[in-house]
Amino acid sequence: MAKFSHIKSTVRESFRMAIEAIRQNKLRSILTLLGISIGVFSVIGVMTAIRTLESSVNSQLDILGTNTFTIQKYPAIQVRGPGGNRKIRQRKNISFDQFESIKRRAKLPLRVSVVDGTSERNIRYKDKSLKRSTELSGADEWVLRSFSTYLSDGRNFTPDDIRFGRNVTILGPDIVDILFPFEDPIGKAIKIRGIDYTVIGVTERKGQAFGQSQDNFVVIPISVYIQRFSNRWTSLGIVFEAESAELYDKTMDEAIGLMRVIRKVPVGEENDFSIISNEELMETFAGFTGGIKLFAGSVSVIALLVAGIGIMNIMLVSVTERIKEIGIRKAIGATKRDILTQFLMEAIFLSQFGGVVGVILGIAGGNLIALLLNVPAVVPMDWAFYGMAVCSFIGIGFGIYPAYRAANLDPIESLRFE
Repeated sequence: MAKFSHIKSTVRESFRMAIEAIRQNKLRSILTLLGISIGVFSVIGVMTAIRTLESSVNSQLDILGTNTFTIQKYPAIQVRGPGGNRKIRQRKNISFDQFESIKRRAKLPLRVSVVDGTSERNIRYKDKSLKRSTELSGADEWVLRSFSTYLSDGRNFTPDDIRFGRNVTILGPDIVDILFPFEDPIGKAIKIRGIDYTVIGVTERKGQAFGQSQDNFVVIPISVYIQRFSNRWTSLGIVFEAESAELYDKTMDEAIGLMRVIRKVPVGEENDFSIISNEELMETFAGFTGGIKLFAGSVSVIALLVAGIGIMNIMLVSVTERIKEIGIRKAIGATKRDILTQFLMEAIFLSQFGGVVGVILGIAGGNLIALLLNVPAVVPMDWAFYGMAVCSFIGIGFGIYPAYRAANLDPIESLRFE
């Protein structure tokens, strides 16, 4: 009990003396703290920003729908490389005939639907028009499931709307706000490139995803879209929905097999189309962020090592300046352990305080991404813990030599030091 009490009092006294030493050398201590804080800030800031993006991506990927995947010409994320883009561009477009063929043949999917889109600004209603481009999409009667939304008013497309190419449209809430601020849009006719389209439905408001509005769109029947807005670069996206999670892989295998047959892909050659799914997007994004994490971690380690060397330098200078103080303390009964504890405590306090400042600034800086994307803020407690643990290691690792040197000074020589 007495031994524990002695250790407690030694630590308390060492902490008090460390604070006093830091207070007496404010500028030097601040510069040391700044080095530690910058190193911790860099890693915590980057990791917080990435964690915020990952949280946003994971929550927003449901826009593709549950148990769904899409077959399209281009991959969701294209990585540039020698000949890679050219090979993808040379793929054959996915046509409406191919969609109809796979829709007839597929047995497992709950639904097979089609969608494509382009940007359009030439949309008017009486004296009102769009000031910026909107997404003009062509879709079939599964448009609401493809867009993962519901109607707030009106009706959906019917198979006859698609079959007969009727000039009807479903609007997103942003378009309604611009063109119909004070009246009911249902039954009214808007002009798209000078042609009238009757508004038959308005979707519910979904808000933003990845910092962009999900309500700024106009949808028309896919048959009308192909007739009036397609060109030689148009390639459709075919959306499949499995009946259940258990049948998801089998449904995908069937769709890929049928697509290879329809597009006459030779046996042994790779697919000339891409499969887009929630899992693929998450894996791609995780691979991308993994590289950033590795780079940020490497830079941060270098910054923290430099800061650690700074702490060692400061502590060696401090030992030199306080040789006489050490001699006096030893002369009145301080042990090597007391001196070692005093200087080690000072190094640990410097690194820990700098770490706390770096963690706070890193979390605040990283969450600027959350503010810009309008998503909930993230506090990465695991990375905050890692940051503080690294700071403790730096404080002990780079403070132990100066503390050991101070503890082993000869008290007689120390008292003679001028």
